[in-house]
Amino acid sequence: MNENIEKKLLTKRFGLIDPMSIEDYLASGGYSALRKAVSTTPETIVEEMKASGLRGRGGAAFPVGVKMEMVQKAEADIKYLVCNADEGEPGNFKDRYLMENDPHQIIEGMVISAYAVGASKGYIFIRGEYARPIYMMDSAIKAAQEKGFLGKNILGTGLDFDIELYTGAGSYVCGEEFALMLCIEGNPARSTFKPPFPTNEGLYGKPTQINNVESFANIPHIIEMGAKEFSKIGTKHSKGTKLVSLSGNVRKKGLFEVPFGVHLWEIVENLGRGVMGSIKMVQVGGASGPCLPPNLLGMKLDYKDFAENDMSLGSGAVIVIDTKNDILDIVRNTLEFFRHESCGKCTPCREGIVHLLVLLDRFILGEAEKKDLELLKSLIQTIELTSICGLGQAAPTALKTTLRYFPEVYAAGIRKNHTRAI
Repeated sequence: MNENIEKKLLTKRFGLIDPMSIEDYLASGGYSALRKAVSTTPETIVEEMKASGLRGRGGAAFPVGVKMEMVQKAEADIKYLVCNADEGEPGNFKDRYLMENDPHQIIEGMVISAYAVGASKGYIFIRGEYARPIYMMDSAIKAAQEKGFLGKNILGTGLDFDIELYTGAGSYVCGEEFALMLCIEGNPARSTFKPPFPTNEGLYGKPTQINNVESFANIPHIIEMGAKEFSKIGTKHSKGTKLVSLSGNVRKKGLFEVPFGVHLWEIVENLGRGVMGSIKMVQVGGASGPCLPPNLLGMKLDYKDFAENDMSLGSGAVIVIDTKNDILDIVRNTLEFFRHESCGKCTPCREGIVHLLVLLDRFILGEAEKKDLELLKSLIQTIELTSICGLGQAAPTALKTTLRYFPEVYAAGIRKNHTRAI
């Protein structure tokens, strides 16, 4: 068994530098990628990003280079950059670790992106509960401004770009890009229909490149090492490394960085040191992610592998659940979370999740009818296909995948199969 499956790229400075010191960051090679980037053309940067194969690390996995190219080619008097640090997904904490341990690589990635797409203003949207990351990112922005890496005429190139910190108020839906941008504009955080997409009409109706914290943090490393070397890490369809937020019933919880292609069981057994008892299931991607039985832990951390199984890798959380836990209780807690966090704008999400809870309770109480199984599946499909944003579309995922992989749990809740305690 390979014990050393970690590949430190984004986390290589963790514990080795003082994250509050820009001097430490500079001494470890920080901002050298920015100097290299501005010595070439914006088009070259975009081509490097496309060649690297980097895909968005926030869950949607859209190619970062393609998104950059779309913003670069868009015609507008002003363009924006937005870093999505509204990490509200239960089970995920990777972005918090990045902001707390190496904030300047995020800023450097944003400045390189600004140069590539022609953006003059950037925002970092952080969830309001992240008090320490807010303080550290604010301090890092000020330090970068003092050193000339932000502001007017950056490094004498004529590039004008600055970053403003914006904090949310605890709404999960702000993790959705349109809801987030509407919040920055001072509007209620409720998503909108697409198209248009942010690359054409984003923040304040202008072309906007919006990416996750982990996505921006990758950019300096790609510029520094080159797209060809970066693309050697990972698999054919998933390039680079992935930050994994490992939690649940494992002996060793925490944040780990691994190359794409490692198996889920390696993450659980090697990094998490296994579980005390037996694994019942593993939820991948956080609360909105699929719940997998032990026999599927041979799956690779790979976008293609997950897509072929009609699942999304999400943001990379791995939540291990042992046999002491009840599957239906976990699914119910998940649905209750999404019911609470729904912005209420669209009917499928607002009403559909409530009805899923009503149906699920019938199975929990042993009062379900056989027809309720088909009703559950039909309602899940309706919510997934007709909800406006990712909240509603992903809310039934835990329910959907436990129905697929643990059908006996639901069968036991049907009235004729239910054994009542005496």
